[in-house]
Amino acid sequence: MREEMMGRLKVRITGGTDGKGGGDGPAVILLHGWAAPGDDLVPLGEVLETPQRTRFLFPEGPLSLNMGLGDSRAWWMIDVEQLNQDFATGRPRNLSREVPAGLSQARDHVLAFLEEAQRRGGLIPEKTVLGGFSQGAMLACDVTLRSQLSLAGMALLSGTLLARDQWVPLMPKCRGLPILQSHGDRDPVLPRFYAEQLRDFLTEAGAQVDWVGFEGGHEIPSTVLKRLGSFFSSVF
Repeated sequence: MREEMMGRLKVRITGGTDGKGGGDGPAVILLHGWAAPGDDLVPLGEVLETPQRTRFLFPEGPLSLNMGLGDSRAWWMIDVEQLNQDFATGRPRNLSREVPAGLSQARDHVLAFLEEAQRRGGLIPEKTVLGGFSQGAMLACDVTLRSQLSLAGMALLSGTLLARDQWVPLMPKCRGLPILQSHGDRDPVLPRFYAEQLRDFLTEAGAQVDWVGFEGGHEIPSTVLKRLGSFFSSVF
């Protein structure tokens, strides 16, 4: 593995021909979730069954949370007090109409990273899958919808619908785009119902959504990892 700064983001790079992202193989970019360390998803590069020479890039969120839990990172801040209240009352978290403060800045960071990765690292969008977990999945979806990138696919792991009034009109650009989307039926953080809404809107817009529902919570279980590897093999 090697680390580089690209577009003001620290990026961990693995795979490829040398274990450090070498070569010109297809690329997988995965964005971690809220309050996770920047290297949270790096082990996936070792366990996923992907075509030979596949490169993995793991950008680190620009915000440090300083929560006493190690180097916890985020793409944008969330209302922790409201989150705790929702947990305490059992109220489902409906973020579908929200446009989080900081989302546009996070998107700009990722777009700047992608531009530099194309220029310096030989990244080819048509041979790249962009995805993430939780907050990272939301950001991956937002970047795909609001940019002019022609990606090979998206991987949305335990994400949810955001900015519905803005996202849905943009979804026709995803016509024909392969998307793997997973969600647990007992997710206490992001209710499955709103992830299903996202799936249905994308499907109605013509995206090729491979839905992976599983018995579990806010996580990436082995069943999802297996399907994720198959997904990468199919789009590459």
